[in-house]
Amino acid sequence: MLAAFMHGVILAFGLIIPLGVQNVFIFNQGATQPKLASALPSVLTAFICDTLLISLAVLGVSVVVLQFAWLKLTLFVLGIIFLMYMGFATWKAKPNEKQAKFSAFSAKKQIYFALSVSLLNPHAILDTIGVIGTSSLNYYGHHKVLFTVGCILVSLIWFISLAVLGNFTKKIDNNGSLLNSINKVSALIIFGVAFYLIWQCILHFQGLS
Repeated sequence: MLAAFMHGVILAFGLIIPLGVQNVFIFNQGATQPKLASALPSVLTAFICDTLLISLAVLGVSVVVLQFAWLKLTLFVLGIIFLMYMGFATWKAKPNEKQAKFSAFSAKKQIYFALSVSLLNPHAILDTIGVIGTSSLNYYGHHKVLFTVGCILVSLIWFISLAVLGNFTKKIDNNGSLLNSINKVSALIIFGVAFYLIWQCILHFQGLS
């Protein structure tokens, strides 16, 4: 039983650690919010979304849903729109001490963006389905439950850690120059993911023709 749990932990950690849009967003919220607790809406929303996706992948529901070509294409288009918007917002952000209270997202906006980067990221969703969903087929009953819990626990710890790291970075960055540089890099990563999704859409249309 412990082996199933550790398999879930290691697998989820391998999937979540790459610097993607979701990680960038959580880190930035930890860095721009006046208090660490103010970043909780984004952390909890991302965690709940990951829990939902992991659960659907393990149950096999997501595989059935994404067999519909129009639904998959809609997901890609919406993902591109949200990513481009978020990329521009991140690029223009000025995280210095005087402007922090104006650039920090409200709780409602945090939830909105966390939902978009978590549920409208086809690449991450397909990774969850393809890797976690497929790996879960090796387990049954209590073993499958422990495997799923291991995956979900990693998401919670990881998102909290990112917010804490962002908050720590803000404290050692007196003039905001480091965070400003991080924002520029973050925006470029977000744009990169958006253009990757555009390329995937083009390939998808070519496949339908």
